[in-house]
Amino acid sequence: MSDEKARRRVKNPPAVPGPVDGAGEYEYVSSEEKERDYYEYDDQGKDVYSKPRPLHTARLGSGRPPQPPLPPPTSLKEFLSQNMDHLPPIIYTLLSCWTRFHRIGASNIVVWDEAHFGKFGSHYLKREFYFDVHPPLGKMLVGLTGLLAGYDGSFEFKSGEAYPESVPYVAMRVMLALFGVGMVPLGWYTSVELGMSRWACHLTALMVLLDVGWLCISRFILLDSMLLFFTFLTVFCLTKFHNQQYQSFSVDWWTWLFLTGTSIGAVTSVKMIGLFVTALVGVYTIEDLWEKFGDTKMTWREQAKHWGARVLCLIVVPILVFMLSFKIHFMILNHSGPGDAQMSSLFQANLIGNDFAQNPLKIAYGSKITLKNMGWGGGLLHSHVQTYPVGSNQQQVTCYHYKDNNNEWTVLPRWNEPPYNPTSPELRYLKHGDTIILRHVPTTRNLHSHTVLAPVTKLNYEVSCYGNETIGDHHDHWRVEVVDDVKRGGKGGDVGRIHSLTTRLRLRHETLGCYLRAANGILPQWGFKQVEVSCDKEDNKGDEHTYWNVESHWNERLPPGDTKFYRSPFLRDFWHLNVAMMTSNNALIPDPDKEDILASKPFDWPLLRLGLRMCGWGDTQLKYYLMGTPVVWWGSTLALGAMVLAVGVYWGRWQRKYRDMDAHEWDHFLYVGKIAGFGWFFHFVPFLIMGRVTYLHHYLPTLYFAVLMLSHVLDHFIFTSKHLSERTKLIAFGICAGSVVGTFWWFKAVAFGIEGPVNEHWGLQWRDSWNIYEPHQN
Repeated sequence: MSDEKARRRVKNPPAVPGPVDGAGEYEYVSSEEKERDYYEYDDQGKDVYSKPRPLHTARLGSGRPPQPPLPPPTSLKEFLSQNMDHLPPIIYTLLSCWTRFHRIGASNIVVWDEAHFGKFGSHYLKREFYFDVHPPLGKMLVGLTGLLAGYDGSFEFKSGEAYPESVPYVAMRVMLALFGVGMVPLGWYTSVELGMSRWACHLTALMVLLDVGWLCISRFILLDSMLLFFTFLTVFCLTKFHNQQYQSFSVDWWTWLFLTGTSIGAVTSVKMIGLFVTALVGVYTIEDLWEKFGDTKMTWREQAKHWGARVLCLIVVPILVFMLSFKIHFMILNHSGPGDAQMSSLFQANLIGNDFAQNPLKIAYGSKITLKNMGWGGGLLHSHVQTYPVGSNQQQVTCYHYKDNNNEWTVLPRWNEPPYNPTSPELRYLKHGDTIILRHVPTTRNLHSHTVLAPVTKLNYEVSCYGNETIGDHHDHWRVEVVDDVKRGGKGGDVGRIHSLTTRLRLRHETLGCYLRAANGILPQWGFKQVEVSCDKEDNKGDEHTYWNVESHWNERLPPGDTKFYRSPFLRDFWHLNVAMMTSNNALIPDPDKEDILASKPFDWPLLRLGLRMCGWGDTQLKYYLMGTPVVWWGSTLALGAMVLAVGVYWGRWQRKYRDMDAHEWDHFLYVGKIAGFGWFFHFVPFLIMGRVTYLHHYLPTLYFAVLMLSHVLDHFIFTSKHLSERTKLIAFGICAGSVVGTFWWFKAVAFGIEGPVNEHWGLQWRDSWNIYEPHQN
């Protein structure tokens, strides 16, 4: 017998359904197509099933298959019939308008973080520079809502304070709630693009519509509704792009790839945790390019085009969107404000209302100055009357990011030189190589270092304040070393003189040889969480944390300067602000000496162990409790485990030569599982390793991927099962949808506002760990 005749065909199961649209409609391929596509050969002649290989055609193995274009409608009836698939999301969107807007202005007080983000919106309207740990896009949109609503920026947004009539807080809440409204149709259409059945699409939309956590967070002047919307949008654009793979480099392909990158830039520009969904897109892209790399029919030119397209749209475009948000941020906030000290001195000098432009340029002995650290995120050299509880027990020296009289120092000659004489007719200018004493103006103590180790950076020496105008020693002596001058270049010639704002200098301890350094090490609570200042024993000339410049300068004997022509480069300001944001965000760590009753641990979130009181809990005020709809949170968490278990079982069965799915079904099952599973993983796991304090609202973006997983698991095992009748599927959907609707209705008051004494509302505390009710007083 010939080798060809010896090869035996192993036939697959006869019915091979494949979804042809996002609503879950199926069509059975012809027997001829099945025989051509799914017959496989066993070269060893063994009667076993082997894993099918995808066809070597355009990549259609998962997601929503391409749809043939519909003919132009010739009548209104035909137009409506062609667009009936859009009717459910329209209805859900209208219902979302009701849930998001219903009684949105019932509470007329500043609720929870409205105290922060409303205030930031006010700064945009007054164009005052401020500092926050989040990127600016979301807060600019808050400012825009205030502008559109007619708000003048005069309200201080103090927590718990009643809104005056001049603040259109209801209009601002409504405009921001539109982002919450947009989450619902995005949930529907993402399910469609993921190839889910119509039942699963309905279930996803219902869960997004009726989760009280998403609902509650969308009804106030906060950033979370924008963060959630852009997270949903990024996933939707990614799934749309995935479904254009059959026509690479078409107009639609480029459009959705570009929009994916744009939405990545937008979500990251609202909060930095937008990087988590960026990681999801990155992993998808790596897998996609790896598969293309294995396609031997694809030329190197095509490979390079795919790589170039991803780099352009998924790296360059998001970075440009992110940077554009900061550029607009700097352009709007061109007046001096409370966040000035977080930025470089040159940046501040160009803010309207800042007096740096009037600083005398040349520094002289007797001048009163402030010293700005030039490292990324650096602050102002600072001291206060409190002492170190460890080490020398002398007066603390720190770096502080806000303007304060305790930042002021006087430049004086060393102890073995004649004391400074303010009436001397000759001025002595500070220059490179001079050894000086820096005396703290409020306390009159001298900047000092010794061989005591620093409290945080143990390899460095402690820096303190010691002595007074008459008591001191050689440990108070600091040698001035000019690095360069931003305006005048190197150290040669006149550059040796110290100028305010532009001269970069280092302060070397004359006795110990160490350098004054502030490297964003955060002191404990006894140091008010300010930045540690130490004396670095290493002479690292490239360490910008040892670079300082004179920021403010007062000397009545010197003429005012004119520094209007000094400009701070945008890229340096952009980088400086981002490092300052990350430094401040990392400093938000739990205080062991102070209990934060609102904080929670990441493991508390998936099973909803704790909620969060968003306002005061008095009997006469509306009370909002941030929690989720229990059936949604608990069910979605169980679905994550069910997916892991199912994949393990399927792989085990395949190892035993069982075949449960064909190639298309398996690819689709894994694709949706990876989008939901990796999305959840990237949004949840980072919080386990973060040192900062965490709250329940940090889980809200993560919840979306768990919801998609729940819909996917129910879709796979119930709604598209070949072993269940349509009646059974309908009953199962009715139970799921009824549970979501019922639990929403039961807990709706936590989002719409609990009126009166909370203990009179029966049945809200399903878990003992929830703190909804007030304990009874004996």
